[in-house]
Amino acid sequence: MIGYVTLGTNKYDEAAAFYDALLGDIGASRVMEADTFIAWGVSPKSPALSIIKPQDGNAATVGNGVMVAIAMDSTDKVDAFHAKALELGGSDEGAPGPRGDGGFYAGYFRDLDGNKLNAFCLT
Repeated sequence: MIGYVTLGTNKYDEAAAFYDALLGDIGASRVMEADTFIAWGVSPKSPALSIIKPQDGNAATVGNGVMVAIAMDSTDKVDAFHAKALELGGSDEGAPGPRGDGGFYAGYFRDLDGNKLNAFCLT
């Protein structure tokens, strides 16, 4: 249902390196690229995550309450993805672990621009 999610960045080159390394660990690579944006996915026909320099020329800002969730198929992969994000300079927003009673397991972090993401799986 979701085609892609775009995150604004003020640190284009650093964000590109962050997501190349982070998303590369789960088999994603650049599927589309131009002067002001890059999109990563596992194929051009799968959902993607992209970064962009805002078209209006103003600074990118973090949306309050906005979060991107990256689906994983195991708790080990959630743990590794969260750790990789922190290793690459992201900040912790909630260590990986179970949330609630429904078998939801997630780890939360912010990227270099402060965008909030999580890695999750259903156990």
